Amino acid sequence: MGRKVTIFTGQWADLTLEDVCKKMQKFGYDGLELACWGDHFDVFEAAKSRKYCSEKIALLKKYGLGCWAISNHLAGQLICDPNNDGRSDGFAPAELKGKSEEQRKWGVKSMLAAAKAARNMGVKVVNGFTGSSIWHLFYSFPPVGPKDVDNGFKYFAKMFKPILDEYQKLGIKFALEVHPTEIAYDIYSAKRALEAIDYHPAFGFNFDPSHLVWQGVDPVKFIKAFPDRIFHCHVKDAAVTLDGESSILCSHINFGDDRRGWDFRSPGHGDVDFEAIARALNKIGYAGPLSVEWEDCGMDREFGARDAAKFTRSLDFSSSGQNFDSVFSN
Repeated sequence: MGRKVTIFTGQWADLTLEDVCKKMQKFGYDGLELACWGDHFDVFEAAKSRKYCSEKIALLKKYGLGCWAISNHLAGQLICDPNNDGRSDGFAPAELKGKSEEQRKWGVKSMLAAAKAARNMGVKVVNGFTGSSIWHLFYSFPPVGPKDVDNGFKYFAKMFKPILDEYQKLGIKFALEVHPTEIAYDIYSAKRALEAIDYHPAFGFNFDPSHLVWQGVDPVKFIKAFPDRIFHCHVKDAAVTLDGESSILCSHINFGDDRRGWDFRSPGHGDVDFEAIARALNKIGYAGPLSVEWEDCGMDREFGARDAAKFTRSLDFSSSGQNFDSVFSN
């Protein structure tokens, strides 16, 4: 098929971008999906300086790498989340610590800058989060009324429609990573998010099966439900490890603890049926990157990243141009 195999640098933000480039070249990747934090990519600088972008492109090229998407997840989370309780203070500049509304405004500015930054980088997709003012209502007790949920989707539309309008003007797509704590976390909520913004052409999805499979959502059905809205694809795995004691809600136990009801795994080492996903992506004509998002507390990350590159490359097969039995035809 010839899709590019890339890796998201978010889990490598403790390293300089050049160090990440050196490693990923050796591990066999074609490019990087740049995280908009650490020293990897500054959206504000990139939005105003083509020189800054040229320097990033030159650094990638030095190691035989390209870039086909940038990811601004942390800033996006601030946009629709309710008042910050301190957990996301690190997502915005330190001087905004504890100032929820100022963090929200900064998140909007960052997401708008990301569109200009992507244009200056020659990239067409910005991946990210939206946050959600209603995620905490996922269990309907105390009772949740229809208007409570309606208002959440209306707020999402209010916050994101102006952002999406700017993306459309610049020819950039915003790809929401469908994910618990976001406005869309499964097929039904993704449909509702699209409805809320009147199917805005700049809005689609960063398909990530790891966040679907542990919820019991079929990743292939997600692809089939949104064939024209899959703007980017993460290769990330998860495994359900329920033992009769923990719940799928994970009992307030952190990642990496064997008592959890599910956890992330290196691609090919969990429950995701990646071959079925590759076939579904072929059917919708997805030709974008297959981007590894590597998270696995039980595996050395360098071993895992190298292993994931080989595994992901093996998924990149094309559909057949003929039926297998056509050779028997007269």
